[in-house]
Amino acid sequence: MTDEDKTIEHADSKPSTEVSHTASAHQETQEEIAMNLRNINGNEPTEGNNQLKSSEKKPQETPTESNCLQRLRETFACPPHELLAIAIRNATMIVLLCTLVWLDHGSEILPGGSVFGIIIVCSCAMIGGKLVGLIKLPTLPPLPSLFGMLLAGFLIRNTPVISDNVQIQHEWSSSLRSIALSIILVRAGLGLDSKALKKLKCVCVRLTMGPCLVEACVSALLAHFLMGLPWQWGFILGFVLGAVSPAVVVPSMLLLKKEGYGVKKGVPTLLLAAGCFNAILAITGFNTCLGIAFSTGSTVVNVLSGVLQVLTGVATGSLLGLFIQYFSSSDQGNPVWKRGFLVLGFSELVVLGSLYFGFPGSGEILCTVLMAFFAVTFWTRNKEVIENIVRVAWIVFEPLLFGLLGAEVSVASLRRETVGLCVATLGITVLIRILTTFLMVCFAGFNTEEKIFIAFAWLPKATIQAALGSVALDTARVYGDTLLEDYGMDVLTVAFLAILITAPIGHLLIGFLGPRLLQKAEHQDKDEEVGEPSEQV
Repeated sequence: MTDEDKTIEHADSKPSTEVSHTASAHQETQEEIAMNLRNINGNEPTEGNNQLKSSEKKPQETPTESNCLQRLRETFACPPHELLAIAIRNATMIVLLCTLVWLDHGSEILPGGSVFGIIIVCSCAMIGGKLVGLIKLPTLPPLPSLFGMLLAGFLIRNTPVISDNVQIQHEWSSSLRSIALSIILVRAGLGLDSKALKKLKCVCVRLTMGPCLVEACVSALLAHFLMGLPWQWGFILGFVLGAVSPAVVVPSMLLLKKEGYGVKKGVPTLLLAAGCFNAILAITGFNTCLGIAFSTGSTVVNVLSGVLQVLTGVATGSLLGLFIQYFSSSDQGNPVWKRGFLVLGFSELVVLGSLYFGFPGSGEILCTVLMAFFAVTFWTRNKEVIENIVRVAWIVFEPLLFGLLGAEVSVASLRRETVGLCVATLGITVLIRILTTFLMVCFAGFNTEEKIFIAFAWLPKATIQAALGSVALDTARVYGDTLLEDYGMDVLTVAFLAILITAPIGHLLIGFLGPRLLQKAEHQDKDEEVGEPSEQV
């Protein structure tokens, strides 16, 4: 082919190429101006141009707008999930439960009925506990949820419109509190640590018995001379106040133990072990005094009856514990849930049965605690699983216990002088308890700072006071004696004020004084130093 032919061919192809470029440019003009400029220059598309195109084509969105849109899409996605799904599920369960109860009990589910009141108290107590848990102070653990539960029940009772529609029969309220008490006893039995008791020996016994007995005696004296209560009721009040709260002390001690404070001398272990035995001692003393207060006949017969109840409770609890241990062995498949059901079922049977047959005393307390202790003695592998099952039951009944206790206190029925005397009695007994606790841990190898911490850590009251505070009032209502009901109301008022004042103050003092007064273990610091490079990686 000659050069002239090549020139002609090139000339012929040039117009077509220009036409194609013009057509493509016309199409791209409708999309973007940047594409026109690129086609006019005759450049080929590159990666930078593509990025420019995408950035110009899509309108710029701020990060907050994109996050909000993404959250809205996830929230209202079909089918729903996460928070919306949980809300729909819980609402459906509540509506279904209310419908079933309405079909069975009728008016009880309507405003003014017991079932309606229980649902309202439980729901408000759970919400109050969550709201209080959101209050976080720097360098301090969050406040215990039981404080919000107690306030929620108190507000329900003393709000005019709500209190008229939230009415719970005393029998229903007493039964629910008794079930919560049985769960507390099971947790106390499961928490018994024989190894810790052998290791700490004398100081654990002193810390368990000393402050509780001294506070019970001082409370009885003050209640008799200041509040005008009989001696039996004074000791009932004393043993109600004598127990430390596991719901406040246990989580705080576990947190300090995890961070290494006081581990070298075993301060958290001592308080955990002594707290469990302290609760058992207070409950046993309370039920013994309660049986004496409501018994008839001579004192000798009442004392012998109390001793017989203790022996019967020990024997029955041991037998039930051995029964659960051997007849739910590991060769029966997966017996964990069966063991948990048997432990909870027998504990509720013992506590409710003693109330039904009219045997208030210390027998059922020791029976429940020993049954749980002997049942899990050889369940070393599954003990934590059983404790988790019992913990789930406690999560259900905890808002009921504290909410119902708060709902029992009415401002209209309280007298100013009664509240003042209750506060004075509580304040004096708390001071005596702090001093006694400090003396009980002397000559045990602790320095002054550790003694001060242990003394203030033994201050908070909540769980046992909520469980026992209304038992005397419920028993007095069964007998129908107005004077005994007034005594029971005084005991309940002091228990309510004790929880309201000492639970948050003691919780904050433990969180504040622990890192400042207790020595931190050296191996904990080394572990943190070794762990820092791995965390950075």
